[in-house]
Amino acid sequence: MARLHARIGTFRQLEILLAVYKTGSITQASNELFLTQPTVSMQLKKLSTSVGAELYNQVGRKLIFTEAGLEVVAGAREVLGCIERLEMKLSDMQGLKAGTLRLAVVTTAKYFIPHLLGEFIKHYPDIDIDFKVGNRQQIIDRMENGEDDFYVFSHPPKNQALMLDEFLPNPLVAIAKEGHPLSKEKNIPLQRFLDHSFLMRESGSGTRYALENHMEKLDIKLSSRMTIESNEAIKHAVMSGLGVSILSSHTLAFGGSLGLCRLDVQDLPIMTKWYLGRLKSKKMSIVAETFLNYVVDRGRKGLLEALR
Repeated sequence: MARLHARIGTFRQLEILLAVYKTGSITQASNELFLTQPTVSMQLKKLSTSVGAELYNQVGRKLIFTEAGLEVVAGAREVLGCIERLEMKLSDMQGLKAGTLRLAVVTTAKYFIPHLLGEFIKHYPDIDIDFKVGNRQQIIDRMENGEDDFYVFSHPPKNQALMLDEFLPNPLVAIAKEGHPLSKEKNIPLQRFLDHSFLMRESGSGTRYALENHMEKLDIKLSSRMTIESNEAIKHAVMSGLGVSILSSHTLAFGGSLGLCRLDVQDLPIMTKWYLGRLKSKKMSIVAETFLNYVVDRGRKGLLEALR
């Protein structure tokens, strides 16, 4: 039998496989790679023949990867990751910091992480950024697939395989429309605040996770008038007088707070923290190490100054 590396296929076929797995669609992968659908299908068929097993099955419009297909996906990530790290290492030996930093963050972090990345890129202009945003569950899914260098959470999953660096406080504060009847009051009872048509983030978000845990500790039953899938939509709903809410202070500091006011509510703010997570099993690239050192040495301080 021929050795596996001699028949596993080309690097390009592995890239195509990962794109199809990530998008779950031949069509979307074709668009992402700027290839025709027949080309993508043909390359995957060649890879399947080389491997000697079906990589996926088509069930309706959905692609269901086989056990062999999932193993090849995992191997493709590792192989292409090694090639990418080699490229970065060679650039580093030439006195350059070049390559791609892959960063996935929960939705609320999108308000301040760009400020961190902007300063980072000024120091390392040859580094590209692959920046993904999702709710807490979506970022956990990416983490479980090992797709990125770092993951930013306010409530990281309890995963022993995850290394965490705490780098920023994340207070969750009560907000209302400017001129709201509660805006002139002090020390407002929490339950009274919640009774004013409370608006809440969707299940799977870090803000909701923190809120539910906090209310459970206080033995307060949480109900909402409306569930909304983004911080921006909640802010506009509050500004329109639809209700009150609890959001990260960073959505106000970096995302704008015109038309909103913070309320003085008992048992608030909810004090949480931001964490930079990375998988213990994934070897850090030169670019990833450079970013981590930057966050620890300079980036964290810059964000704290911006929040004052």
